[in-house]
Amino acid sequence: MKTHTLLMPLDMHLHLRDGVMLETVAPLTAYSFSGAIIMPNLVPPVDTLEAVKSYKQRVMAAVPNDYFEPYMTLFYKNYDKAFLESVVDEITSIKLYPAGITTNSEGGVSSFDIEEMRPTLEAMSELNIPLSVHGETDGFVMDREAEFMSIYELLAKNFPNLKIIMEHITTKAAVDMLDKYDNLYATITVHHLLLTLDDVIGGMMMPHHFCKPIAKRPEDLDALLSIALEAHPKVMFGSDSAPHPQHKKETSGCAAGVFTAPIALQLLCEIFEQYDKLDNLQAFVSDNAQSIYGICPEFKEVTLEKRTFVVPQNYGSVVPMYAGQAIAWAIESVD
Repeated sequence: MKTHTLLMPLDMHLHLRDGVMLETVAPLTAYSFSGAIIMPNLVPPVDTLEAVKSYKQRVMAAVPNDYFEPYMTLFYKNYDKAFLESVVDEITSIKLYPAGITTNSEGGVSSFDIEEMRPTLEAMSELNIPLSVHGETDGFVMDREAEFMSIYELLAKNFPNLKIIMEHITTKAAVDMLDKYDNLYATITVHHLLLTLDDVIGGMMMPHHFCKPIAKRPEDLDALLSIALEAHPKVMFGSDSAPHPQHKKETSGCAAGVFTAPIALQLLCEIFEQYDKLDNLQAFVSDNAQSIYGICPEFKEVTLEKRTFVVPQNYGSVVPMYAGQAIAWAIESVD
């Protein structure tokens, strides 16, 4: 059987939630990844040093082994430098959400007034704390990311020493923006390398394909594939795996989020093999992230095998992407 081995896979954008949901989903990522950037949009948000430490403790308690590193983040507010100095050793990034743009983001930024944000962003630049951004406006849903490009430009120009991560990019506009500024980087999810809007609502509504930012047009998918498959040095894998209970997905008020954590590496193998780019997967899923964030993850060797794997119908209360369907790769071993 054909196999492919990955060293220290990293998920640079992950939602674990809290409580029972955390206990359900954290072991699934910890099994196959060496580490992950943990999103801070809990209720209440992770916005104090005590909250960061407490959440990390809960994450580690939910993980069955010591071979996984949760890279913690702070929910963006206009923090002063003294506070940032107190928390810098406990976090890997600060996550900025426009207010109300996605799950549990009501306390996010409501005005991108550069002068109001300047003290925080200059302090982050000096302390080498990356800014991770959910880049969408509140405009028409298909245009929200493209409309946000002007804000990325504003941030990149005003804070050239600030490392800015364009999270879960979904458009050709974001791909084109990547090389305009030295301090712009990006994460790409596995589902945005597979889906267009047609796969979400083209036939029957597919609630487990619905996320924010929503999947876009074929030309956007092609642009994402072009940089992911080449493992562009400024892009890295971030699943944005976002678990919700089944009753919150399969309902008229469908929650936004695609749950891919247990099958992300398998799907990535399938995509990269399809385009004869398996040799580039290591950089996309680990090496680039290590370079961009300056991290050294725990050693882990994950061997995948090309054989049929039927995705479980559920993991606890959560239904994964492609539930009940056969995919082409499976995890053979983790060492």
